[in-house]
Order: sequence, then structure tokens, then C-alpha cells
Amino acid sequence: MPPTPPEGPEAPAPPPPTPRVPRFGPDAIRTPANVVTICRLLFTIPVLMMVLDGEPGSESWTTFTGWFVLWITDWLDGWLARRDGTTRSGAFLDPLADKVLVMGGLITLAVRGDFAWLPVVIIGVREVFISVYRSAAAKRGISMPARRLGKWKATIQYFAVAAALFPPTADTPWVADTALWVAVALTVISGIDLVVNSRRDAASMGRATR
Repeated sequence: MPPTPPEGPEAPAPPPPTPRVPRFGPDAIRTPANVVTICRLLFTIPVLMMVLDGEPGSESWTTFTGWFVLWITDWLDGWLARRDGTTRSGAFLDPLADKVLVMGGLITLAVRGDFAWLPVVIIGVREVFISVYRSAAAKRGISMPARRLGKWKATIQYFAVAAALFPPTADTPWVADTALWVAVALTVISGIDLVVNSRRDAASMGRATR
């Protein structure tokens, strides 16, 4: 009979888990995540054209399905990036595709009369401001990664457009309008959160270099 391994304090500690090796390095371009992101960018154009072709409150399962597929690909390319390794190209392409899709959806719905322009403009101004601010911060060596509030804000923005296109709620505008104003609140709060945290990081870096 084989000897029983020792128990208690004499038992050997289990070996540490082997760290997962990313499939792609940070300079990779041809990755599954980037393929999904580029497909999302290309597919955005016909979906937005379908939205523009509709009337305010019009019902179209085809348009809603197209938007829903685009929404899912936003989650999919993020999951692929985490699985295979994040890249610099993905860090540039994914936020670009998200902004084109979300702002495109909001603007087309405002053009055809489903959304008021004020909340759309507020969201647009915030996105432009944060993009410029993030670029300036990066030149000073300050990283501004996406935070949880930003992810919630993006989800509600997607949902607001989906609610305006979803046939069962397309003729009840208060559902999409409520989601849109919640998105506006989260958009403003998340922008303030990003700026405050970046300034805190900049102050910490300044103290560390003294």
C-alpha cells in the first residue's frame, strides 16, 4: 500500500498556478479582437442607414436586431482581448468603434425625431472633451484607463438606443427618453470621475519624483 502523504503543517504547499501566456503581444494587429472591432465599424454604417430610413417610433425587428448584434460584438471583442492579450491597436480601435456606434445611433435617432438634441449634444461634448483630455494626459505620461462608471455609462447608452428601436417599446418614447437621461447623468459623472482620478494620479507622480 503506498504511503499516505503527510497532512497538516508538514504537507507540501500546492504549486502556484502557471500564469497564462497571452497569444498576442502588445504590438500585434491581426488579432481576433481587432477583427471583431473592425467588423463592428463596417457593420455600423448599414445599421445606421436603416435607422435613418425609419420614422420616429417606427417598428423594425431588422433594425433592432442589427443594433443588438453590434452591442454584443462590443462585449465579444473585449472578451477576446482579455483572453488573447491586450494590444495597442485594440486599445485605439475599440474605443473608436464604440464612439462611432453610440454617437452614430444617438445622432441618427435625434435626426429622425426620436431623441431631443440636448441630451445627445451633452453626451457628444463629454466624449470629445474626455478624448482630448485623455490624449493630453497620455503625453504627460498619465494613463486614464476605462473605469467602472464608464462601462455602466456605455451600457445605458446602448440600451437607450435599443429601447428606441425595440418594437414593443418603440411607440412608448418615455422608456428610451428615461434611459437616455440616465445615460446623460452617468456620462457627466463618469467624465468627472475620470478627470478627478487622473489629477490624483498626476499629483502622486509629482510627489514620487521629488
